[in-house]
Amino acid sequence: MPEPLLRVEALTAGYNRVPAVRDLSLELAPGEVVALLGPNGAGKTTSLLAMVGLVPLMSGSVNALGAAVDARRPHKLARRGVLLVPDDRGVFYGLSVRDHFRLASRRADAAREAAVLDRFPALRGLMGRKVGLCSGGEQQMLTIAKALLGRPKVLMIDEMSLGLAPKIVQEMLPSIRDLAKEEGIGVVLVEQHIELALSVADRGIILNHGRVVLEGAARDLLARRDQVEAAYFGAEEFADTAAEAGVPTH
Repeated sequence: MPEPLLRVEALTAGYNRVPAVRDLSLELAPGEVVALLGPNGAGKTTSLLAMVGLVPLMSGSVNALGAAVDARRPHKLARRGVLLVPDDRGVFYGLSVRDHFRLASRRADAAREAAVLDRFPALRGLMGRKVGLCSGGEQQMLTIAKALLGRPKVLMIDEMSLGLAPKIVQEMLPSIRDLAKEEGIGVVLVEQHIELALSVADRGIILNHGRVVLEGAARDLLARRDQVEAAYFGAEEFADTAAEAGVPTH
Protein backbone atom coordinates (compact mmCIF):
# COMPACT_ATOMS: atom_id res chain seq x y z
CA MET A 1 0.00 0.00 0.00
CA PRO A 2 1.40 3.45 -0.91
CA GLU A 3 1.82 6.01 1.85
CA PRO A 4 -1.28 8.24 2.08
CA LEU A 5 -0.91 11.68 0.58
CA LEU A 6 -3.09 13.03 3.37
CA ARG A 7 -3.82 11.65 6.81
CA VAL A 8 -6.34 13.41 9.05
CA GLU A 9 -6.82 12.11 12.58
CA ALA A 10 -9.59 13.29 14.92
CA LEU A 11 -9.59 16.79 13.44
CA THR A 12 -11.55 19.32 15.47
CA ALA A 13 -11.59 22.94 14.28
CA GLY A 14 -13.80 26.01 14.34
CA TYR A 15 -14.00 29.67 15.16
CA ASN A 16 -13.90 31.70 18.39
CA ARG A 17 -13.37 28.48 20.37
CA VAL A 18 -16.57 26.97 18.98
CA PRO A 19 -16.00 23.76 16.95
CA ALA A 20 -17.54 23.65 13.49
CA VAL A 21 -16.25 20.13 12.82
CA ARG A 22 -15.38 17.45 15.39
CA ASP A 23 -13.30 14.27 15.29
CA LEU A 24 -12.99 14.01 11.50
CA SER A 25 -10.56 11.32 10.32
CA LEU A 26 -9.68 10.33 6.76
CA GLU A 27 -6.85 9.10 4.59
CA LEU A 28 -6.30 9.98 0.95
CA ALA A 29 -4.29 7.78 -1.41
CA PRO A 30 -2.75 8.77 -4.76
CA GLY A 31 -5.39 8.77 -7.48
CA GLU A 32 -8.25 8.58 -4.98
CA VAL A 33 -11.31 10.83 -4.82
CA VAL A 34 -12.98 11.28 -1.44
CA ALA A 35 -16.32 13.11 -1.42
CA LEU A 36 -17.02 15.15 1.70
CA LEU A 37 -20.77 15.66 1.75
CA GLY A 38 -23.33 17.35 3.92
CA PRO A 39 -25.86 20.19 4.09
CA ASN A 40 -24.98 23.84 4.61
CA GLY A 41 -23.33 24.39 7.98
CA ALA A 42 -22.18 20.79 8.31
CA GLY A 43 -18.51 21.75 8.64
CA LYS A 44 -17.28 20.82 5.16
CA THR A 45 -15.50 24.07 4.27
CA THR A 46 -14.02 24.39 7.75
CA SER A 47 -12.62 20.88 7.35
CA LEU A 48 -10.86 21.83 4.12
CA LEU A 49 -9.52 25.07 5.56
CA ALA A 50 -8.13 23.20 8.56
CA MET A 51 -6.52 20.56 6.32
CA VAL A 52 -4.56 23.24 4.45
CA GLY A 53 -3.64 25.22 7.56
CA LEU A 54 -5.92 28.22 7.02
CA VAL A 55 -7.90 27.43 10.18
CA PRO A 56 -5.93 26.24 13.22
CA LEU A 57 -6.76 22.92 14.80
CA MET A 58 -8.38 22.76 18.20
CA SER A 59 -7.32 19.14 18.47
CA GLY A 60 -6.26 16.24 16.28
CA SER A 61 -3.66 16.26 13.53
CA VAL A 62 -3.22 16.68 9.77
CA ASN A 63 -0.28 15.16 7.92
CA ALA A 64 0.14 16.03 4.25
CA LEU A 65 2.82 14.62 1.96
CA GLY A 66 4.68 13.16 4.92
CA ALA A 67 4.80 16.27 7.12
CA ALA A 68 2.53 17.87 9.71
CA VAL A 69 0.48 20.80 8.42
CA ASP A 70 1.62 24.06 10.02
CA ALA A 71 -1.15 26.65 10.31
CA ARG A 72 1.51 29.35 10.58
CA ARG A 73 2.89 28.55 7.11
CA PRO A 74 0.02 27.49 4.79
CA HIS A 75 1.81 28.98 1.77
CA LYS A 76 4.57 26.39 2.12
CA LEU A 77 2.02 23.59 1.89
CA ALA A 78 0.74 25.02 -1.37
CA ARG A 79 4.26 25.15 -2.77
CA ARG A 80 4.72 21.48 -1.91
CA GLY A 81 1.64 20.54 -3.91
CA VAL A 82 -1.43 20.69 -1.63
CA LEU A 83 -3.84 23.13 -3.27
CA LEU A 84 -7.30 24.38 -2.35
CA VAL A 85 -9.84 25.45 -4.99
CA PRO A 86 -12.15 27.77 -3.00
CA ASP A 87 -15.90 28.03 -3.49
CA ASP A 88 -15.58 31.67 -4.62
CA ARG A 89 -13.24 30.48 -7.43
CA GLY A 90 -10.57 33.06 -6.59
CA VAL A 91 -10.61 34.82 -9.97
CA PHE A 92 -10.15 38.48 -10.92
CA TYR A 93 -13.02 39.58 -13.13
CA GLY A 94 -11.09 42.44 -14.74
CA LEU A 95 -8.26 40.19 -15.94
CA SER A 96 -8.34 37.97 -18.99
CA VAL A 97 -8.11 34.19 -19.00
CA ARG A 98 -4.61 34.58 -20.47
CA ASP A 99 -3.65 36.88 -17.57
CA HIS A 100 -4.75 34.24 -15.09
CA PHE A 101 -2.65 31.63 -16.87
CA ARG A 102 0.37 33.92 -16.74
CA LEU A 103 -0.09 34.53 -13.02
CA ALA A 104 -0.49 30.82 -12.29
CA SER A 105 2.14 29.42 -14.62
CA ARG A 106 5.35 30.86 -13.23
CA ARG A 107 6.57 27.33 -12.53
CA ALA A 108 4.83 25.65 -15.47
CA ASP A 109 6.47 25.05 -18.83
CA ALA A 110 4.79 25.23 -22.23
CA ALA A 111 4.18 21.49 -22.27
CA ARG A 112 2.32 21.66 -18.95
CA GLU A 113 0.19 24.56 -20.13
CA ALA A 114 -0.68 22.64 -23.29
CA ALA A 115 -1.60 19.54 -21.28
CA VAL A 116 -3.90 21.58 -19.01
CA LEU A 117 -5.58 23.20 -22.02
CA ASP A 118 -6.03 19.76 -23.57
CA ARG A 119 -8.00 18.82 -20.45
CA PHE A 120 -10.12 21.98 -20.71
CA PRO A 121 -10.13 22.77 -24.45
CA ALA A 122 -12.93 25.33 -24.12
CA LEU A 123 -10.42 27.69 -22.49
CA ARG A 124 -8.31 27.91 -25.66
CA GLY A 125 -10.86 30.13 -27.34
CA LEU A 126 -11.31 32.30 -24.26
CA MET A 127 -7.75 33.47 -23.68
CA GLY A 128 -8.45 37.09 -24.61
CA ARG A 129 -11.76 37.32 -22.75
CA LYS A 130 -12.08 39.03 -19.37
CA VAL A 131 -13.08 36.52 -16.74
CA GLY A 132 -16.03 38.66 -15.67
CA LEU A 133 -17.54 37.99 -19.09
CA CYS A 134 -17.08 34.21 -18.83
CA SER A 135 -19.88 31.92 -17.72
CA GLY A 136 -19.84 30.26 -14.31
CA GLY A 137 -18.78 26.98 -15.86
CA GLU A 138 -15.95 28.65 -17.76
CA GLN A 139 -14.77 30.38 -14.59
CA GLN A 140 -14.79 27.06 -12.74
CA MET A 141 -12.77 25.41 -15.51
CA LEU A 142 -10.25 28.25 -15.26
CA THR A 143 -10.01 27.87 -11.50
CA ILE A 144 -9.19 24.17 -11.72
CA ALA A 145 -6.87 24.74 -14.69
CA LYS A 146 -4.88 27.29 -12.65
CA ALA A 147 -4.45 24.74 -9.87
CA LEU A 148 -3.33 22.07 -12.32
CA LEU A 149 -0.58 24.29 -13.72
CA GLY A 150 1.21 23.84 -10.39
CA ARG A 151 1.23 20.03 -10.71
CA PRO A 152 -0.62 19.42 -7.43
CA LYS A 153 -0.33 16.15 -5.54
CA VAL A 154 -3.43 16.85 -3.45
CA LEU A 155 -6.34 18.93 -4.72
CA MET A 156 -9.15 20.07 -2.44
CA ILE A 157 -12.19 21.41 -4.29
CA ASP A 158 -14.84 23.31 -2.34
CA GLU A 159 -18.33 23.27 -3.87
CA MET A 160 -17.31 22.91 -7.50
CA SER A 161 -20.98 22.96 -8.53
CA LEU A 162 -21.88 26.18 -6.67
CA GLY A 163 -23.96 28.41 -8.94
CA LEU A 164 -23.67 26.10 -11.93
CA ALA A 165 -26.49 24.55 -13.94
CA PRO A 166 -26.91 20.79 -13.32
CA LYS A 167 -25.97 20.04 -16.94
CA ILE A 168 -22.61 21.84 -16.50
CA VAL A 169 -21.96 19.98 -13.25
CA GLN A 170 -22.66 16.64 -14.95
CA GLU A 171 -20.12 17.53 -17.62
CA MET A 172 -17.40 18.76 -15.26
CA LEU A 173 -17.45 16.31 -12.36
CA PRO A 174 -16.26 13.31 -14.42
CA SER A 175 -13.17 15.33 -15.36
CA ILE A 176 -12.18 15.23 -11.68
CA ARG A 177 -12.30 11.43 -11.71
CA ASP A 178 -10.18 11.34 -14.88
CA LEU A 179 -7.75 13.84 -13.41
CA ALA A 180 -7.17 11.77 -10.30
CA LYS A 181 -6.76 8.54 -12.23
CA GLU A 182 -4.48 9.84 -14.96
CA GLU A 183 -2.20 12.07 -12.86
CA GLY A 184 -2.32 10.23 -9.54
CA ILE A 185 -3.66 13.29 -7.74
CA GLY A 186 -5.53 12.76 -4.50
CA VAL A 187 -8.78 14.74 -4.48
CA VAL A 188 -11.02 15.79 -1.61
CA LEU A 189 -14.27 16.97 -3.16
CA VAL A 190 -16.73 18.97 -1.07
CA GLU A 191 -20.20 18.82 -2.55
CA GLN A 192 -23.90 19.15 -1.79
CA HIS A 193 -24.97 17.11 -4.84
CA ILE A 194 -24.86 13.67 -3.25
CA GLU A 195 -25.44 11.37 -6.20
CA LEU A 196 -23.22 13.25 -8.65
CA ALA A 197 -20.34 13.43 -6.18
CA LEU A 198 -20.57 9.76 -5.23
CA SER A 199 -20.70 8.77 -8.90
CA VAL A 200 -17.11 10.04 -9.38
CA ALA A 201 -15.73 9.34 -5.89
CA ASP A 202 -14.08 6.24 -4.44
CA ARG A 203 -15.29 6.93 -0.92
CA GLY A 204 -17.82 9.24 0.70
CA ILE A 205 -17.99 10.89 4.11
CA ILE A 206 -21.20 12.59 5.21
CA LEU A 207 -21.06 15.33 7.84
CA ASN A 208 -24.00 16.73 9.73
CA HIS A 209 -23.81 19.22 12.60
CA GLY A 210 -20.03 19.00 12.41
CA ARG A 211 -19.76 15.26 12.90
CA VAL A 212 -19.32 12.25 10.62
CA VAL A 213 -22.66 10.45 10.51
CA LEU A 214 -21.99 8.02 7.66
CA GLU A 215 -19.01 6.95 5.54
CA GLY A 216 -18.03 4.14 3.20
CA ALA A 217 -17.22 3.14 -0.36
CA ALA A 218 -19.04 5.37 -2.83
CA ARG A 219 -20.71 2.44 -4.60
CA ASP A 220 -22.03 1.13 -1.27
CA LEU A 221 -23.40 4.54 -0.31
CA LEU A 222 -25.10 4.88 -3.70
CA ALA A 223 -26.80 1.55 -3.06
CA ARG A 224 -28.05 2.80 0.34
CA ARG A 225 -29.76 5.96 -0.87
CA ASP A 226 -32.40 6.04 1.88
CA GLN A 227 -29.77 5.83 4.60
CA VAL A 228 -27.60 8.43 2.87
CA GLU A 229 -30.48 10.89 2.60
CA ALA A 230 -31.43 10.30 6.22
CA ALA A 231 -27.83 10.95 7.29
CA TYR A 232 -27.66 14.04 5.10
CA PHE A 233 -30.89 15.66 6.22
CA GLY A 234 -31.20 14.52 9.80
CA ALA A 235 -28.35 13.11 11.86
CA GLU A 236 -30.51 12.29 14.88
CA GLU A 237 -33.17 10.49 12.82
CA PHE A 238 -30.46 8.58 10.99
CA ALA A 239 -28.76 7.49 14.21
CA ASP A 240 -32.03 6.04 15.50
CA THR A 241 -32.78 4.30 12.18
CA ALA A 242 -29.26 2.96 11.80
CA ALA A 243 -29.21 1.59 15.34
CA GLU A 244 -32.47 -0.24 14.76
CA ALA A 245 -31.19 -1.69 11.47
CA GLY A 246 -27.73 -2.51 12.77
CA VAL A 247 -26.09 -0.26 10.15
CA PRO A 248 -22.52 0.89 10.96
CA THR A 249 -22.04 4.64 10.67
CA HIS A 250 -18.21 4.52 10.62
